[in-house]
Amino acid sequence: MEAYELIRSRRKTLALEVTADGRLLVRAPLRCARARIDAFVTAHAAWIEKHLALQRERAARRPPAPTAAEIEDLKARARRELPETIARWSEKMGVAPAGFRVTAARKRYGSCSAKNSLCFSCFLMNCPEEAVELVVVHELCHIREKNHGPGFYALLERYLPDWRERKKLLFLN
Repeated sequence: MEAYELIRSRRKTLALEVTADGRLLVRAPLRCARARIDAFVTAHAAWIEKHLALQRERAARRPPAPTAAEIEDLKARARRELPETIARWSEKMGVAPAGFRVTAARKRYGSCSAKNSLCFSCFLMNCPEEAVELVVVHELCHIREKNHGPGFYALLERYLPDWRERKKLLFLN
């Protein structure tokens, strides 16, 4: 049986998760017997092995983590290049962001706060210019449409009819 990390909570069912770093998490109800949890893990051994193998494959393809100096270089480049793109598209769209900042976020390329402040990951600078523009326009659309409903996508389509093709150019480090 595979070694696992047990997380108990006020849930009603058992669940398995293989994390990006290759750990096996088992989520279980507070009062669930350890023998039942072990049996659940054993019964799902094939699923676990398959997903652990997938995560090992992904880890092997993943580029090495950037150094602190490389991250600072990307941040500096973003602070230098993004303001012009933001200003150009803000004018075209008739919106005015409250400000912008650059982070080293790894899970998302951009966000727009409720107060219309934009935030971009420095890793966006590793993507082609068309993809950078997509993220900028996407976040500027959130100034008018705060969710991802039909109105949001209609607005995005209006300014970037090829947004679906551009989205394929995005890749997170």
